[in-house]
Amino acid sequence: MSFSEQLKNRREALGMTRAALADRLGVSVSAVSNYENAGSFPKEDVLLRLFDALRTDPNQLFCDSYRAHGFDLSPAERELVEKYRSLSPIGRDTVRSVTDALCDYRDELAGERSAAPEPRLIPLYSSPAAAGYAAPVLDEDFTYISADESIPRGADFAVRIQGDSMEPHIHDGSVVYVNRDPLADGDVGIFCVDGAMLCKQYHRDALGMTYLFSLNRARADADVVLASTGGRSLACFGRVMLPHRLPVPQL
Repeated sequence: MSFSEQLKNRREALGMTRAALADRLGVSVSAVSNYENAGSFPKEDVLLRLFDALRTDPNQLFCDSYRAHGFDLSPAERELVEKYRSLSPIGRDTVRSVTDALCDYRDELAGERSAAPEPRLIPLYSSPAAAGYAAPVLDEDFTYISADESIPRGADFAVRIQGDSMEPHIHDGSVVYVNRDPLADGDVGIFCVDGAMLCKQYHRDALGMTYLFSLNRARADADVVLASTGGRSLACFGRVMLPHRLPVPQL
């Protein structure tokens, strides 16, 4: 006899309606109907309540159905069932509450693992103009890249550098990652000076003079010096994220 037939026969033998059994199991009447019509099979936590509600031994009444549905109980599992059946009604309610909470937690974790987060994308600007120049401006060509583990956390965009003015720390053709944190003295940044885009090291002295240094001192000719009252325009697009701070060249 199938599980569904045995379930229905046992319920009727106890004079219990489907609604009464559903209330004992904490499920809908339609769920009980599905159990009895072989439309579905109870989950493990519902089975525990079912054994209790029908006052039956699972290893005898439902043995064949267990095996058919992959629920052939091990000795340890049978021991747990017997311990559950020996508890008071309050103890059984406690076991059911803990079991439900653990199942909910398991399902929540499974849902988090299955819902892969959307990758964060940042723009990679690809229009270098000359040695040490780059162009992270909205009108320039760029592509989006995925900010995976290889990219520094907090990077807002990336710029491809061309030329040797930032050697040996930033190589010709390499990509630097930039965030929008305020610059401190000695930071390397992406700057716009009078409309030209540059990657340089920033320094401001006590007199208000601003220096944009090439890290490659053999290319000191590419340095930019701006007086506080010189009338030239200077804007900073962000700080280049380097693994360590670099000393400012001696003036």
